[in-house]
Amino acid sequence: DDLCIVAKDLKSIINHLEQDIKYKLKGTGPIDYHLGCNYFRDEHGVLCYAPKKYIDKLIMDYTKNFGKKPKHYWSPLENNDHPEIDTSKELDGNGIKIYQSMIDSLQWAVSMGRLDISTAVMTLSSFRSSPREGHLTRAKRVFGYLSKFKNSAIRIRTEQPDYSKLPNKEFD
Repeated sequence: DDLCIVAKDLKSIINHLEQDIKYKLKGTGPIDYHLGCNYFRDEHGVLCYAPKKYIDKLIMDYTKNFGKKPKHYWSPLENNDHPEIDTSKELDGNGIKIYQSMIDSLQWAVSMGRLDISTAVMTLSSFRSSPREGHLTRAKRVFGYLSKFKNSAIRIRTEQPDYSKLPNKEFD
């Protein structure tokens, strides 16, 4: 279920699965979307992946919950922030549900390659059971950061790097 295979000789793998193992495949061919993540080639032909559609969905959910789009931020958390000493008001039951849902969504974004928010999400997830208004504000900031940088992607280069121009150092 939901299998994604990336290979240089994909045809032989497909033939083996379909003919030898009798596995029924559907949707074979170049990948463009899988489990919430977009796959594409950049202007240099390099394979890239990014959860663009998923982030669009996150922003839509955010807008539904808070009545406006998130404010854009240059970083997921403020420098020298200490959410562990937050003394703001505790969230009510509905606020806790919204916070937990936001953290769940952010964790999935990390799973899909948004490693740039992993520290923020890991930090904020430790307050899931009893979040405060300040923790919710911080989670909103992460959404704002993702909104600003929703086109960030991981690029996968498959060719061998050319090291021929680097000096060959001799060591004794």
